[in-house]
Amino acid sequence: MNFSAADHTFMARALQLAQRGLNSTTPNPRVGCVVVRNGWVIGEGWHEQAGLPHAEAVALNEIVGAGSLCVPGNPLRGQATAKGATVYVTLEPCSHFGRTPPCADALIEAGVARVVAAMPDPNPLVAGQGLARLAAAGIEVGSGLLAAEATELNIGFVSRMTRGRPWLRLKVAASLDGKTALNNGVSQWITGPDARRDAHAWRARSCAVLTGIGTVRDDNPRLTVREVPTTRQPLRVVVDSRLETPLDAAVLEGGNVLIAAAQDDAIRSAALRQRGAEIVLLSNAQGKVELADLMQELGRRGINEVLAEAGTRLNGSLLREGCVDELLIYQAPILIGDAARGMFGLAELTDLAGAMRLNIIERRAVGADFRIRARFA
Repeated sequence: MNFSAADHTFMARALQLAQRGLNSTTPNPRVGCVVVRNGWVIGEGWHEQAGLPHAEAVALNEIVGAGSLCVPGNPLRGQATAKGATVYVTLEPCSHFGRTPPCADALIEAGVARVVAAMPDPNPLVAGQGLARLAAAGIEVGSGLLAAEATELNIGFVSRMTRGRPWLRLKVAASLDGKTALNNGVSQWITGPDARRDAHAWRARSCAVLTGIGTVRDDNPRLTVREVPTTRQPLRVVVDSRLETPLDAAVLEGGNVLIAAAQDDAIRSAALRQRGAEIVLLSNAQGKVELADLMQELGRRGINEVLAEAGTRLNGSLLREGCVDELLIYQAPILIGDAARGMFGLAELTDLAGAMRLNIIERRAVGADFRIRARFA
């Protein structure tokens, strides 16, 4: 299917709508939908959270509602029908019964003439069946319009559906000379308030925030979203091989905590569970938490995106074991010195051929600091 300039415009609008669900749709994908007749938008919607109607149903309901989205002068204003319309949706309409009925069936029943999806649904329960059902009903279908943008918006959902594990961003706040804390462990605050607020926005969109026992002991973080508005708090995950998390640790406040351990201790386990923590045992041959297994466990729990905010040792382990998909680095214009702690606990190289190569995908100023996003080449 060839796409026109108007197609691009309407799909871009659908992506804008999908963005509204950035912090709320987990474990579902972020999806937006626009319904157009004769060049006029007659309905639009976005998926807000699991259990609520999908974007297509919301958009169709907007039409039936009162034509409220029809601007003054629209000749279709108030015409409550999608018959003959084109539907732009950022993800292939679902074809199965979940918490809500299939969107493909709703579009067929509405009598739409054309459906354009930005990308196919990677969920094996859909995986092309939604578009196939529409085509079998005589509806013109197409996909691939602004696919890269749609994939980026749902990169965690795609990761979980195709790899069985979430997309993991490793966040680090560092000085210009690559240090994350003084040698005595003091790290608050290397970056400024704007960078910290921005980091909370990344927490808000994440399904889980992950840290290690070292950070819990040194910094006693809460790992909650506080600096930006949010309708939910992410799951807090602590990698704690020997169940050493203090019972008065701030991270335990309010529950919604998963502790990944390698060694069980009946007394410690019972005390931590009484504080509201859930414990999962994932041991490897070295008596440490098997991080790859932890990623799979989080995937089984419907976790799409993880933000890791840990110390040098766990950062290095996550990198070495191939768990990191993206680096999110806040760099402050200060120098701390050689004795300070580095970003990643990695082994010394004797040949640059062994270096981890990265592609910088974004570099922007955030207050007095810089935010750098990088992915592996």
